[in-house]
Amino acid sequence: MIKFIHCADIHLGSRMEARLPRDKSEERKREVRATFGKMVQYAADNGVKAILMSGDVFDSDRPLKKDKEYFYSVIKSCPQIDFLYLRGNHDGDESYTEELANLKTFTGEWKGYDYGNVHICGAELDRANFRSLSSTLRLDGDRLNIVMLHGQADSSDGVGKINLQSLREKNIDYLALGHIHSFRSGRLDGRGQYAYSGCLEGRGFDETGEKGFVLIEAEDKITFRFVPFASRTIWEQSVDLSGINDWTQAVLAAKKAARVSGRDMLRLNLVGEVGFDNSSLSADVQKELAPLCYFASVKDNTVQKIDVSFLAEDKSIKGEFIRAVRADNKLTPEQQSRIISAGLKALAGRGEEL
Repeated sequence: MIKFIHCADIHLGSRMEARLPRDKSEERKREVRATFGKMVQYAADNGVKAILMSGDVFDSDRPLKKDKEYFYSVIKSCPQIDFLYLRGNHDGDESYTEELANLKTFTGEWKGYDYGNVHICGAELDRANFRSLSSTLRLDGDRLNIVMLHGQADSSDGVGKINLQSLREKNIDYLALGHIHSFRSGRLDGRGQYAYSGCLEGRGFDETGEKGFVLIEAEDKITFRFVPFASRTIWEQSVDLSGINDWTQAVLAAKKAARVSGRDMLRLNLVGEVGFDNSSLSADVQKELAPLCYFASVKDNTVQKIDVSFLAEDKSIKGEFIRAVRADNKLTPEQQSRIISAGLKALAGRGEEL
């Protein structure tokens, strides 16, 4: 049996997108580098033959010197492991500048490497080849075939897109994809499957959930499983505070409902209609959560309960609006209530769809 690791979207040198304090932002950058090194050590400890990197190893086409030096030092430290590096849309000509025996690269044409009965090939998508690339793929049906690509799986052709339908019946056993930052897999055809490995570490609150890599095992056939591996996980959660009429109780309820871990990051969305002044609610809840996790971000989407009957007597735009809606006999009381609620939110700058 031969083992491989499929990873992608490591984004060495990336800015942290979670608006972390400066010290934590720098720490997270170091952790992104460290997790890559730990994954390689996992590969060495578990007899992995090659690591398939399906694009965006770096976050920029001109990586910082310290990130490139770290990347090369890790590769040099494990000469028994091959590193198959297929560049993505964030990588560029300066992503690799050293020629190492165990660093295997790709171009805009199909290029392959053999490991026993396993054939691994890949090509870097660009404006010149995206229409014709799938039609030029030729694979031996008697071998186990892994194909590496970086792009958005789509039902149509386009720059940066991978038309999965055009890759069916091509003798692909495993399609190792990069670009999507969460693990995702599915059937390609009757023979093969595809998978996005996702990124190794979440960088912002748009990259929530478990992150890691895919461990591939090839013997008579190819099997694979996702391995969670991030040093920290980013979670998002909503808490409904409807019916709470006291600021203290709302803060305590949000704190109690929040699922937090000391090592992880949390985005907490507060929702519902509350009966108190909610102007400082998000900041106060965030202070309460700060000691309980690595970093917390609180978004206040609650709405302050309004006495509509009182406002209906007010000589203002709000009052005129409420009186006009109530005077419309074609609307049911429930419809009037919904329209008034949405209208008051819009007048307050917090509009939502009816």
